[in-house]
Amino acid sequence: MGRRRPGTPTLEEVAAHAGVGRGTVSRVVNNAAGVKESTRRAVQRAIEELGYVPNLAARSLAGRRADAVALVMTEPDWRLFAEPFFSEIVRSLGDALADTGLQLLLTLVRSDAERRRFLEYARGGRVDGVLLMSVHGGDPLPDMLAEARLPTVLLGRRSGDEYVSYVDADNVGGARDAVAHLLARGRRAIATITGPLDMYVAQCRLRGYREALAGVEGERLRVAEGDFTAESGRRAMTELLARHPEIDGVLAASDTTAAGALEALRAAGRRVPEDVAVIGFDDFPLAQRTEPPLTTVRQPLEEIGRAMVRLLLEEIREPAVAWRHVILRTELVVRESA
Repeated sequence: MGRRRPGTPTLEEVAAHAGVGRGTVSRVVNNAAGVKESTRRAVQRAIEELGYVPNLAARSLAGRRADAVALVMTEPDWRLFAEPFFSEIVRSLGDALADTGLQLLLTLVRSDAERRRFLEYARGGRVDGVLLMSVHGGDPLPDMLAEARLPTVLLGRRSGDEYVSYVDADNVGGARDAVAHLLARGRRAIATITGPLDMYVAQCRLRGYREALAGVEGERLRVAEGDFTAESGRRAMTELLARHPEIDGVLAASDTTAAGALEALRAAGRRVPEDVAVIGFDDFPLAQRTEPPLTTVRQPLEEIGRAMVRLLLEEIREPAVAWRHVILRTELVVRESA
């Protein structure tokens, strides 16, 4: 927290470059009357030379609020939009925005052309801020929004060095607690089915699994990559059983993946939890409907939605020279599967 955003010239820097006052720059940016044409040209030249992009928060002070927030989903795999995580987060954010007077606009951005198109749309003052979710490592959109000085909050983060404001769950700690629970119940051949490993959330859950097993004598890692879907859970569980028939415990990176793993175990004649204990991650309503009901790591989705909206509103009200990072605790919910 508290570091200045890189590469973002300020209104004051534009004013100094043009040799005018801050208020004059603000009037030019907002196309207000009362500015000499020569002064206007000087300010516009300074804006172009410095690469300054007018800030939506500053525009709101001039009474030009859009009264809308964009929720941008950057997931290129259409299948994942059917997963419960997306609908639960949309509901959580909608509830958090209900009393703010702001409209929530849902936007899909999956290609470079769509990134550029959305950036121009947002810079045109059509939204007051941006909420980003399902961002994969290396996605440039958060950087593009930061450089344009658009208030932005991520759900999760691209890496441990993320500088855009974000809200995340303690994925490492949640996975570590889940594996510790399996160890405490005598499981010793514990596997994990990850999420897509180009996403930091999946890397963190894998790290928690590894950390929990690091001090266990004779324990070895049993890992198969999934993509948060039920189909990947079925496929990965089948693969793990073929490679490691001794498995007696599994941590899946999502409840949906765990549901697929349960199907594969049933097809292989393995009883849950007698033969293999299974833990998921998220605590969606799905976790209570599986057979048997799923032990899982609960993410505080309502709290995540409220925190994302709170951070975004703070950035809209006060032009952000710093960004904020919030990591929320998870909770292990024990049911019959483990």
